[in-house]
This record gives sequence, C-alpha cells and structure tokens, in this order.
Amino acid sequence: MLRIPFILLLLTGSSLVASSYQIVDDSPQLQFGLTQLQAAIDDKSVDVSVEFAEDAELGEQAFQIKSDGGTIKVQGGDALGLMYATQELAERIRMGDDPGELAVDAAPFIKRRGLKMNIPLDARCPSYDDSGTAARMNVEQVWSTDFWHGFLDRMAEHRYNTLTLWSNHPFTAMLQLDDYPEVALEDVAVPTYELDDWILPQYKQAELQDPKNYRIVKKMTMAEKVEFWRHVMRYAKERGIDIYFITWNIWVHGAEGKYGINTSQTNPKTIAYMRESVKQFVLTYPDLKGIGITCGEHMQNKLEGEHSVEKWMWATYGLGIQDAKAEQPGRKVDFIHRVWYSGMDVMMDDFISKYPDTINLGFKYARARLYSIPNPPFFKEQLQADCEQYDIGCWMNLRNDDIFCFRWGDPDYVRAYMQNLPPEPILAGYHMGSDGYVWGREFTSLDPESPRQLEIDKHWYKFMLWGRLGYDPGLDRTFFERQMELRFENVDAVQLYATWQTASKIVPLINVWHWRDWDHMWSPEACTSKKEGYHSVDHFIEYWPLAGQGMQSIRDYVKQPTADATSPLDVADQLDQLADETLRGVERIATQSSDKAFRQTCADLQAFAYLGAYYADKIRGSTAVHQFRVSGNEQVREDAILYLEHALVHWKEYAEVASSQYATQLLARTSYLDWNGSLLESAKRDIEIAREAKHQEFPESVDHSRAKLFGH
Repeated sequence: MLRIPFILLLLTGSSLVASSYQIVDDSPQLQFGLTQLQAAIDDKSVDVSVEFAEDAELGEQAFQIKSDGGTIKVQGGDALGLMYATQELAERIRMGDDPGELAVDAAPFIKRRGLKMNIPLDARCPSYDDSGTAARMNVEQVWSTDFWHGFLDRMAEHRYNTLTLWSNHPFTAMLQLDDYPEVALEDVAVPTYELDDWILPQYKQAELQDPKNYRIVKKMTMAEKVEFWRHVMRYAKERGIDIYFITWNIWVHGAEGKYGINTSQTNPKTIAYMRESVKQFVLTYPDLKGIGITCGEHMQNKLEGEHSVEKWMWATYGLGIQDAKAEQPGRKVDFIHRVWYSGMDVMMDDFISKYPDTINLGFKYARARLYSIPNPPFFKEQLQADCEQYDIGCWMNLRNDDIFCFRWGDPDYVRAYMQNLPPEPILAGYHMGSDGYVWGREFTSLDPESPRQLEIDKHWYKFMLWGRLGYDPGLDRTFFERQMELRFENVDAVQLYATWQTASKIVPLINVWHWRDWDHMWSPEACTSKKEGYHSVDHFIEYWPLAGQGMQSIRDYVKQPTADATSPLDVADQLDQLADETLRGVERIATQSSDKAFRQTCADLQAFAYLGAYYADKIRGSTAVHQFRVSGNEQVREDAILYLEHALVHWKEYAEVASSQYATQLLARTSYLDWNGSLLESAKRDIEIAREAKHQEFPESVDHSRAKLFGH
C-alpha cells in the first residue's frame, strides 16, 4: 500500500483545515491519531501547523516530533509509528506542553506488547474456565461493537499492538462450515445453570448443549456473526493491533456427537473436522494475524505414533493452515505453540520445523503470579536454553491471577519487569491478562456508570503501565504524576503517586512470602483457594516463600532463625509499614476532590492497606501458633490469640471498605469472593485454631514430613 509522502495541516482550536497537503493514500491509523489530536487542540484552544511524514529509516513503530520554523514535524517509521507520534503530540498538548518546544525521539523497547483475554463466546462453547461471574456477565459484551470499539481504542492509546483471544473451541461460534453445517451455533447464549466453583464448564460437554442450561440473549445468524468478527478484526488492525486466537485441546464444543466427532485423539473424523475448521477460520477472517495452540489437559500426552500429541496438532492445525495457504498463497499466519504437556525435541521435529510462517513458543512467564517479583526465574530455568539452542522466540504470558477488584499501580515494578524480560529476538513479545477473570466491563460496582465502565477504563493506570512502559521504560515518575493531574483536578499528584505505589507493594509482598504458583491455589484478595478453601493459620504455617528471595517460612524460622534471612516477622513488619503509609497517604488526599473515580480509587487503596494489615497480624499469629506447638509456652499461645484477634479486626475493616464498593462474585479459579460471609467466618476460625492448639500435636498439613511432598 502506498503511504503518505507528506501532509501539511493547519490545526486550530475550532476546526481542522488542510493548508497545503498531498495525500497519496491515507492510513486509518493516522486518522485515529488525528481524531485524538484534534480533540486535544479543541480542549486547549491552540493553533498549530503540523507536517506528517513517514520515514522507514526510523524503524518499526518509531517516531520523531520536532519543531522547525513554526511547523511541527511529525515523522513515523511506519503507519503505526505515525499514529503513536500523533497520539504523543495530542498527549503533550493536553498536558500543557508548548508544541513549538517539543523534541521527541522514540522507538519501541519491546516490539510486541499485548493483552490476553479468555473470551466467553457463548455458554455452549466456553473458554478455559467460564465458571466465574466475570465470564457470565461478559458474554454479551464480547458480541458488542461498542465494547470492542472502546476496548481497542484504549489498547491503542496505551500502545498495545497485540490482542490474544483464548477459547477452547471458537470455531462453532464463529464459522459456518459447508461440510459440517449442523455444528454452527447461531445466536448468543448465556448459561442458566447454577454457578459451580468445582467443575470447569468445558468438562460438561453434553450439558452445555442442553437448552435448559442456557438462554439466548442475542439473535444472530452465522453470517451476522462472521461479519461481526470481521469488523472487530478490521477495527483492531486500523488501530495497529494484531489479533490471535489461542486454543486448548482437544475440545469440540457444539460439534460433539455430530458427524462422528468427539474428543478422541485417535478419531479420524475429529481430525478431519478440526483441520477443516482451522482452514476455514483462516480463510474466513483475512485480518486474523495468527493462531496459537495448547497441548492441554484434555489430550493423551503419552500416546505415541501417528496419534501422538504433536502429530495430532500437525494433522489438524498445521495442515489446516497449509490448506488455507494453498488457496491464498500470499497469506501469512503467525503461530504460537505454547510449551505445555509436550517436549521441545518432539515439538521441533513434528511441528515447528515444518511450519511455513513465523512461529514462536508461548510460556507462562510468572506462572499465575504477575504481582510477585519483577524477575521471575522460571523461563531462565526451564526454557531459555532451548530457545537459544533452537533459535526460536517466545511469547511471555504475563498471568495476573492476583488482583481483580482493586486499582493497582506501581510504575517502578512494571519498569523493572520490562527491563528484566529476556532480550529480543528470544522475546517474541508479551501478553498480559488472566485465566480467572474477564477484563470486559466491570460488573460488581455498587455505584456504577451507565453503561458500566470498561475494565480497561476503571483500571486505566494499570493498563497504561503495562502498555506504555513496554514501549518506553524510560517514562519517569513525573510523566505518571502528570497523567494523574489530567485525571483528577486539584489533587496532589505527588502524594497520590506515592500512596498508590505504596499500596501496590502489598499484594506482591504477601504473594512472594506465601508462594502459591498457580491460579487455583490462591487468591490474595480472598485468602482462599479452589480445592483447599480459606487459607487458615495452618496453611500459612505449611507453605513457604518463593525460592531464592531470602525469606524464611514459619517452620524454618521456628526451627532455626537465620540472621541474614527475612523472617516471617520481618515480612509482617514490612506489610504493616506499607499499610500504615498507605492509610496516611489516603488521609492526606481523600478530601481534595469529590470526583467519583478518585473517591473509588482512594477506597481501593484503603482496601489494600487493611488487607496488608490483616496479613501482617495473621503471619504473626500463625508464627506464634507454631511456636506454641513446638514449645508449649502458654504465653506464646496467648500472643497468637491476640495477633489473630487483631487480624480479624483488620479483616473486618478490609471487608467493610471492599463491600462498600463491590458486590460478591464467584472467582473462576478460587471460589467466592464474599468478604462478609464465609471468609469472615473463616477468619474467626483462625482464633479457635490458636485456642485449640496442643503442645507437640501437629496437624498433617504442617507436619515437616509433608515439606518434601510439596517440593519444599
């Protein structure tokens, strides 16, 4: 496509007037940027003359802004760079900068910066775990153009350029297959069966298709569905955003039992159906950037021969994409092969070495604990050597299954995170998101907007950090303070920045000390897990910190305190300090504005503080319980009871603030987030554990012999 050699525009505070220009071909990315630029100019009532041009020598996504004789020269290395440059100019004008004094030279630190969404397409074809309230409440949203326009616009503003949409089997909701007409799921359905925090919906294949278990909320023909998703992908492309669909296997929601199709790995009819689905998915959606796969929990990874995991993947996804490329020889389909339930050698031999286009790996970089430390060790320990040996890049899946409710924001943490990611080309890119939550529209606010806010707007600061600092980790504190000034007039942005950052250190600290790798193992906002329930005193005694962080577990500390290690009591003191600083900071700024979003933000920061205070006294109480069981010292038992009574007070403070803003919800991976219900009763039970503790009687869960069982 021909690009713009130059456009010279005179922009005024009332209109956009072309002064002298030559347009060979306009780009939708530039048009999006110009819309934002004009809005900023109108808002600030300034007049500027701007010259736009592309210069490929700047590089992919790079841009320059400089003033020359009264004209602002905006150059981009490509259409996306030009869009970013125009957005940058608009932002600087909003901040009050003099456009004539600007000198900006920018290039992406990380070229592929993305978000991840487990997309709840339909009750009949769920994503990996649609058991939570978030999935149920967002089915209709993912079939709304208003939702996608707002979401994708915001992504572009925060400099994300990749969106990965994750679904077990999206094909039945998005395709009309000539050879399999009966598998198409017309309309949009939401589940009506009772929410269940034990069984993943995808394992109820027959029940999912029973009309008594779903309700149609939107009538759509398959032709309308196809046109809808073509529009979404085209709109994303016009914002410089690539869309990938990533699947788990083997699932055939909507096709089960039809045409001989099932989830058997050895069934040739399933293989043929999957191959045709992949082919038609590529052909149907010309703006689809790529596909990703998971050799998931629903495959037989011990099968050998022609039905082995990787050969099945090649026979379905690999050959399906090749079939599509045979009909569209110029088509490129990027591929992400997740490292899960497979091995590197067999992946290379049976799939990766055969793939005709760009292919990269996918890895859970922080497991499920994005908010823990900014340099998780797992990729370096498990996969980096393979990537170097085979000269293959890897997408880092930045899984946030830690914080869903409260507004988080620590620029220093995100900046360090970006700088600690492996370098390109080993790093193919990153996508940040959750398995246990759908970041669509918020659905729990007790004082909602109408329509309800996009989560990307409610959590604007967090999403800004993970996008903008991926593009430019050099953005400093002053930049983010100025962003806060734009959002919240008359608020002390310096104090707000500091308070927000302090509050945001609480969950990472407790996550690192009470380390639980995966999403179903732990929700710090609820102190609970899927299988074990509430994490009691005994859980805190049993579990250990993330290895390599210089922290002691309760058992190790009671057995032998170490001077050069951070003890449980040190962690408790750190949590208390963070909580106290946060509460003091909120007190200083809370009355500076009556803006609703600011008020809600302050309440979220208070919630973080009370949660930190709760965990501080819970750690002290748990430590004292174990000390009593070892020593029999009754004074230590009394100390434990007192600490846990204090913890209960803090839980009630936490619950009061949280429940004043948010309704109860079911978290898909860890059960109900009900601060004033079962969780409160469980917090009370901790005190009884201390009262009932006996000298030299250790529950099974804290028996030192179990340490080996759990890999301590």
